[in-house]
Amino acid sequence: MITLTPDDVKKRFGPLFSKKFLVMVDEKAGLAEIIEQCHARGTIEWDAMNRRRAGGAVSTCAVEGSTMTIRARLGQHTVNFGAASDTIGGQALAGVEVNGDEVITSWAGIAGAGVGVAACLPQAPGVIRSEYPSEDDLKVGGARTNHVRIISPKYEKISFGIDDTDTKQEGATWVMVLKCAEACHIEGVEFLNMRLVQLNPAVPNKTTNCVGSALNFAVRPGSIGALREFVCSFVEEHTFSKDTGIAFSRGIGTEKDSPFLKAIKTEILTVGKAEQEAKRLGIEYLDHNGRKGRIGALGAVLWANRGIEAAGLYGEHL
Repeated sequence: MITLTPDDVKKRFGPLFSKKFLVMVDEKAGLAEIIEQCHARGTIEWDAMNRRRAGGAVSTCAVEGSTMTIRARLGQHTVNFGAASDTIGGQALAGVEVNGDEVITSWAGIAGAGVGVAACLPQAPGVIRSEYPSEDDLKVGGARTNHVRIISPKYEKISFGIDDTDTKQEGATWVMVLKCAEACHIEGVEFLNMRLVQLNPAVPNKTTNCVGSALNFAVRPGSIGALREFVCSFVEEHTFSKDTGIAFSRGIGTEKDSPFLKAIKTEILTVGKAEQEAKRLGIEYLDHNGRKGRIGALGAVLWANRGIEAAGLYGEHL
């Protein structure tokens, strides 16, 4: 076994193109979410298609610009891997394992895809070290096959849904929520993205657009408590409303089986029903009001990781 740091890999192969590597895990659900960013969109698109085709640990791949998000299963899995064809992937994620406060991802690639997993990804910001089974796995390019285990810090996925911070006279929830994210400088916390979630515009008791906001973070386990406290305090300090709701979700895929995914965009719901569904899903309310903002906050956290459709009416697609 040959172990190299990202600097070692960079010295051996020269600077390459990976700009980010981050792995979040949900051990209870048996899932991981991997975020990779490259200098160019083309490599990310090719990698995503090949990894999806190769199977292994990969469940889904999504691409936004030059960033890929993989939803994967924990454990080691058989890959459909080899030279490029219509049934076999030229690059594969074989496994995701948790080892204390680190995560080990196992990769294979052939030819140019081998350069990607053996030389490019191991020097990405976010990698601690990489392990190569043999010296042959460090010979990249041509028709060679490469294998590598990449070790990175263990993160968890944390989402907040926030609603009813404005009134008809002042405020805008999405503005305050983005300011909250920008003000957060907690060690071990990385802001991922913010999403605007269109709720049911037919609700009679609302501000103009009826939109909730979601914040997504990757968080080291020891920093989760500090992040919860910060977001709750910031929102309650800067809200203009007495109806503010703050929902907190820890994990990956919380929203999977909730009927509220549709109902929040199509029905008029009660706070009691929202609280009941949140409890069923293991979603916690952090606000101290217990008022109508909890409905939209739940809707926002449920749609926090479901793509651009979150911003539309139910059933709308680009």
